[in-house]
Amino acid sequence: MTTADFVVVANRLPVDRVVSADGEENWRTSPGGLVAALEPVMKQVDGAWVGWPGQADLELAPFTANDIRLIPISLSAQEVAEYYEGFANDTIWPLYHDVIAPPQFHREWWDAYVAVNRRFAEAAAAAAAENGTVWVHDYQLQLVPEMVRALRPDVTIGYFHHIPFPMHGLYAQLPWRDQVLRGLLGADVVGFQRAQDATYFLAAVRRRLKYEVKATTVAVPGENGHRTVIAKAFPISIDTSPYLELAARPDVQARALEIRESLGNPKRILLGVDRLDYTKGIRHRIKAYGELLAAGRLKVEDVTLIQVASPSRERVDAYIHLRDEIELAVGRINGDTDTMEHTAIRYLHQGYPREEMVALYLAADVMLVTALRDGMNLVAKEYVASRIDNRGVLVLSEFTGAADELRQAVRVNPHDIEDLKDAIITAVEMTPGEQGKRMRSLRRRVLEHDVVAWSASFLEALSAARASRP
Repeated sequence: MTTADFVVVANRLPVDRVVSADGEENWRTSPGGLVAALEPVMKQVDGAWVGWPGQADLELAPFTANDIRLIPISLSAQEVAEYYEGFANDTIWPLYHDVIAPPQFHREWWDAYVAVNRRFAEAAAAAAAENGTVWVHDYQLQLVPEMVRALRPDVTIGYFHHIPFPMHGLYAQLPWRDQVLRGLLGADVVGFQRAQDATYFLAAVRRRLKYEVKATTVAVPGENGHRTVIAKAFPISIDTSPYLELAARPDVQARALEIRESLGNPKRILLGVDRLDYTKGIRHRIKAYGELLAAGRLKVEDVTLIQVASPSRERVDAYIHLRDEIELAVGRINGDTDTMEHTAIRYLHQGYPREEMVALYLAADVMLVTALRDGMNLVAKEYVASRIDNRGVLVLSEFTGAADELRQAVRVNPHDIEDLKDAIITAVEMTPGEQGKRMRSLRRRVLEHDVVAWSASFLEALSAARASRP
């Protein structure tokens, strides 16, 4: 097998398999920030990407798509159920998101997680050239760094954690807490979205493993003395170019006007764009908005909320219940407040192409990002990048990674419904001058700290780690 100097390891390949009506198979670039961040890097270097093709029991040989060498990892239907839907998304996801939903601990899920992580690690170790670099991504693959190091001590290993890392009191609930910490410490550089996440991780290492921790470094004992691991924040961002280009296109701007007209040209459009997930605070947002309407502080003739809730993990019980709960609340508010000409909430349980999303961002006077816990939240940055008119208001939960950077947003504690209601009123009533002042500052931050800057900063840290190795 041909080896690569730079190997990305992620749960999913950067392409989706599309089979046409006549049975012809094609691969289409996946949407999402990680692909946008790494695709340019992969094309500049001799790169390979290890990942699952997204379908159970699909055996594929390595292939090339979009000039990137892809190494598919096959997962059985049982492994998808236990490793992915089970341990990754019903154990780690809720635990790392402050136990907003109760995590499930099952030994057979853990066993599947270990086995699948080993398969990814073996593929990465086989793909990496001598003294190459392996960059592992996210919570589905937390054991891979240590496994790759055992197989290939010559390579430089990075790991980036895209979701929050919990405080020790929560993390300590995990029965396999020490194994996961050791898995992550197989990397030379462990990156997090927020400084707070790195602090929680280092505290867990100090308390659980008793390793020496100084500032952002961990001394990991080994056969040949100690090895230094860096653990710090590298806040991820977006590729701003497509948002700037689309926002300037006359057809997208015309579509934004169409959207307003289709809603009866309200004075203000509020927008929420989320995966349908209990971490996103959709229920809290809808409750606050419904109470504002009921109290007469907002009128359905003047304000409409568009809520895009793209389908997510539809076979997991917590998500099934969440959808039922949200749709019941939307139906109740609309039933109580709608007129023949105006609707309170336009609820859309589907995903949309980027062109339509940018049109929605341009149509929306207020963007509501009310996540209860979020590693970053790139929707907030997409909205800001799209607002080339320097108008619009971002209402942003203080529990998102984006809140550390986007300081001119209207900050809110989404658990406090009264605070959330006041923030919505502040946003709706904000003057154009104040909007412009805040949005110019927000846009400067997003445009300067884009996804290219993020990947460059992480790769620089990896290069420094490689240079400092004995």
